[in-house]
Amino acid sequence: MSLKDQLTADMKTAMKGGDKERLHVIRLILADIKRVEVDSRQTLDDAALLGVLEKAIKQRRDSVEQFTKGGRDDLAAKEQAEIAVLETYLPEQLSEAELDALIDRVIETTGAESIRDMGKVMGAIKSEAAGRADMGSVGARVKARLNG
Repeated sequence: MSLKDQLTADMKTAMKGGDKERLHVIRLILADIKRVEVDSRQTLDDAALLGVLEKAIKQRRDSVEQFTKGGRDDLAAKEQAEIAVLETYLPEQLSEAELDALIDRVIETTGAESIRDMGKVMGAIKSEAAGRADMGSVGARVKARLNG
């Protein structure tokens, strides 16, 4: 079952079960997917759908940070709940050790020696770890490895 089919099936289940919060989040992400499909004039595959999910999660994490700084813990909690729903559709996340091993392997295979090679390294990691790691934290780790 494709990710889009899974989302649609879960939307129907949430409707029948009366889970309004989950239904709301699933409808939002399906609308995002539809918008991207219309804009690009093509049907998205699961890899592209993961990109849409990751973007939605990143936006919500940014919102949580802003709401927390602004003292709006109620809105931050709502965003956190939405993140939790969206994360259920991501593949299993890489462990810290797996991520470190992947970074080391990519640095070795690309021959990266300095921070100037970061784009090359990040491109290779992004293709291998799509949906399975937060690329923001991966970028920080790569930067630390290439600097020192």
